[in-house]
Amino acid sequence: MLSFWEKDSYYADADIVIIGAGLMGLWSAYELKKAAPSLSITILEKNATPLGASTRNAGFACFGSLTELISDESTMGTAAMLSIVESRFKGIQKIRANFSDEAIQYDACGGFEAIQNNHFTAPNLDGHIHYLNELLAPITGKPQTFCNATKQMNRYGVKSFDHLVYNSFEAGIHSGKLVNELTSKVLALGVRIINGVEVKGWIKAAESLEITTQFGPSMKAKQLIVCVNGFTQTLLPELNILPARGQILLTKPIEGLSLKGTFHFDEGFYYWRNIGNRILIGGARNLAIAEEQTTDLAGSDKIRNHLTQFLATYIDSLQPIEIEQYWSGIMGFTPTNEPLCTWTAPNVLAVIACNGMGVALTPIVAEKVAAMVQAND
Repeated sequence: MLSFWEKDSYYADADIVIIGAGLMGLWSAYELKKAAPSLSITILEKNATPLGASTRNAGFACFGSLTELISDESTMGTAAMLSIVESRFKGIQKIRANFSDEAIQYDACGGFEAIQNNHFTAPNLDGHIHYLNELLAPITGKPQTFCNATKQMNRYGVKSFDHLVYNSFEAGIHSGKLVNELTSKVLALGVRIINGVEVKGWIKAAESLEITTQFGPSMKAKQLIVCVNGFTQTLLPELNILPARGQILLTKPIEGLSLKGTFHFDEGFYYWRNIGNRILIGGARNLAIAEEQTTDLAGSDKIRNHLTQFLATYIDSLQPIEIEQYWSGIMGFTPTNEPLCTWTAPNVLAVIACNGMGVALTPIVAEKVAAMVQAND
């Protein structure tokens, strides 16, 4: 049970309580404070640091590889695909407008996609490039988003692929520093963040919502925003958000490493980049989709061994590649692959499931959150 002092300070009633201090929760708090500085906002975070995907991803500032976008267009239609790409692109621009490149280690190295001949885009790759460039020109402001870099493949540190596509707009980013900088920004605006608090549920109480944590009934809020993404099934199982574990490996330093940039393969299921003279690689969950639909952060030897072999096969290195560290992050996916921002009950807003693109999408989705909350006040 909380003390009087705690309830009268840390857990004082708030206009808005946000569950989750990852990118979605932080950007939502930022946009709400910008729109209405007088709002009292408290963020409750279960862990010492966000433990979903915000600080456990691969550090990509990307908006979709060529094969990803072609695949998305086939499942959701051209208009929906372009709408999401525009949000991702604007999200990356917004990050750079709010933080210096140095503060978040934004590396404008560009993005690459490796493609094999057995992928359906390969026979007419230049045609697909031209098609998407025309569609994306109004979004990026440039006539050429993608270009064929196959002939220059050997200079980028990869091998044994049939094709390589380059996108100059994508970049690497330091995920931990981005979250840290954004946390500092919202704290400076007067947002309260309490770590180590697990929300168990809430009930409607007169003109407010009474929130229960591991300490029992803890505080009240006029409105509640749920931003727990891949862990949504714990609090809102009716939304049917699927967790998806992304496993990541980091190599030991590699002398003379020529790899530089951010890379995707297999419609985005594989992704790797350099961090100095190391390689960070993740993905391959499509090898075990059912097993990877989990919130267990432990990871699996099956995926780790496969990613290690992938490095040996496709990365140009003069020395054996050794793994130094590995971890997992948990993403959240909707059936439509589109972000979810919806009222689940009076004054309870669920903002979840960026479908593996949270870095780029959360800054823009947060603007919608602020508009919906203000309209509901």
